[in-house]
Amino acid sequence: MPKLLFARPPVDAMEERKIRKLAGARHAPADWIRRAQMVALSWDGVRVPAIAQALGCSQKAVRERLARFAADGLDGLGDRPGAGRKPRISQAQRSQLIALARSTPPGRLVRDDAGELTVADPAGPAVWNLDALTAAARAAGIDIARSQVRRILLAEGVRWRRPRSWTTSEDPEFAPKGPGASSSTRTRRRTPRSSPPTSSVR
Repeated sequence: MPKLLFARPPVDAMEERKIRKLAGARHAPADWIRRAQMVALSWDGVRVPAIAQALGCSQKAVRERLARFAADGLDGLGDRPGAGRKPRISQAQRSQLIALARSTPPGRLVRDDAGELTVADPAGPAVWNLDALTAAARAAGIDIARSQVRRILLAEGVRWRRPRSWTTSEDPEFAPKGPGASSSTRTRRRTPRSSPPTSSVR
């Protein structure tokens, strides 16, 4: 018969508050929420089999997580490095990534104070996409995967627009064509609507 296992008691009121808040969160990572729920349910006296059934996981997973929590506390809700998943980035790094995504790409043409078109880095990306952001984040010292970049930006409400093909053209003689710039494209003239005759009242 397996030995009864419960989560160790909280070390203080702050730890308990953090665990229970995370267990009831809606926007935190799903795996952290479920692991916090394991601990919270155990604190409430629920046994391992019932926890596993309630959360839809194995009893082994519950036992391992409760043991991790006993050894590492709140950090035990995360994954150890090398567990087949990229390490989670810190909140400061998340903020750095969001600021990067909202900044002007180094390869985009911008007008300076004199009205001249300049570019900070001709070799840099002209638009931000997932690949460019991932590369820029890694260059800034953030160890992050492309899929993580996408999840973070979606969670922060950063919207993406697919750039038009001409915006990323590498041909120096190529210029975006404005409306009516092509001789093969005819523009339709709008026929002004005739205004109804006005009647004068005498």
